[in-house]
Amino acid sequence: MQTKTSNIIKRIVDLVLTVLLLFLMAFQVTGDILHEWLGIGMTVMLILHHILNRKWYKSVFKGKYTFYRIAVTAVNTLMLAAIALTALSGMSMSGHAVPFMYGFISVMIARKWHLAFSYWSFIFMGIHVGMHMKAMTEKMQGKLKIVFKAVMTGISVVGLWLFMKSGIMNYITFRMNFAFLDYQTAKWLIIMQNLAMLIFFALIGFVLSEITRLKKSEVQNENSNTYGKS
Repeated sequence: MQTKTSNIIKRIVDLVLTVLLLFLMAFQVTGDILHEWLGIGMTVMLILHHILNRKWYKSVFKGKYTFYRIAVTAVNTLMLAAIALTALSGMSMSGHAVPFMYGFISVMIARKWHLAFSYWSFIFMGIHVGMHMKAMTEKMQGKLKIVFKAVMTGISVVGLWLFMKSGIMNYITFRMNFAFLDYQTAKWLIIMQNLAMLIFFALIGFVLSEITRLKKSEVQNENSNTYGKS
């Protein structure tokens, strides 16, 4: 019962994190003040997320590392670093939520970091979700699974197009200090566009998960064949 309750809480936290992420990446929807407070909420929920998943940290230096485990650990580590730098740089520019943190990092540097690392956080969070999607969809069977993958792929194509169109590559490579925001598009559509891009990166994570799991199977088969011949 306790495990079931814990899993439900984890799913709720994950859902809240996803919603917060979509709105945080839509500054033109939230505005300055709400953006800052959503960022604080995101930080709190992320801390809760890591507390609920603390067993992962306890197992980092234990057991054998498969290709899949290496990939998951790398993505999680990069995501954690990107999120930490996003939060720190954001607080260093805060004028509402935590104004006492203003100037902790040079505002010029903080602005550049916040723009780049917020999108890196977005990318790694999408990949992180995708790498755990197999567990979320394992109960799907037959046509339902095929339809789900087809819809995911279709939305991902749109997400890739939006990602390339938006100029995010310039942000994550530190080539721009300011984001060019679209204030003409309907607010709900901007959230949907962010969702499409997130699904694109989730699909990358899912494919990466499948490839690394396949590598594990190949290694196991090779070992079995070797032992069988000896």
